Amino acid sequence: MKSNHRLVVAAVAGVAVGGAFVHGLKAQATPPVYVVVAISEITDPEGFKAIPSKSGPDTLAPFGGKYLIRTEKITALEGAAPKRFVVIAFDSVENAKAWKASDSSKTVDAIRNNTTKSSQFLVEGL
Repeated sequence: MKSNHRLVVAAVAGVAVGGAFVHGLKAQATPPVYVVVAISEITDPEGFKAIPSKSGPDTLAPFGGKYLIRTEKITALEGAAPKRFVVIAFDSVENAKAWKASDSSKTVDAIRNNTTKSSQFLVEGL
């Protein structure tokens, strides 16, 4: 009887460890998501300055986002470079969309849409 008991315990432990391993692999398989903002032209420089300084990293943190690129220092290698380029990383599409729906994002988007020619899109990473 003791050997059967050990076999059952070993089987249950093996299933538990295997399940944890598979869950870990699935978690690693979720690719990061990026929000990309490319500003090709600032049509109203004074209006563009109205973007609140509080639109920085603190507004991304509740959604697990962080700036990877936020610059005007761009060198074109082919084609026309944008005037300003931003890349924000998120852990999931849901977090990126939740940030996009937030009041702070809506405020910045309204100013950006009225003062620039730009595009904003979401991309899945590797």
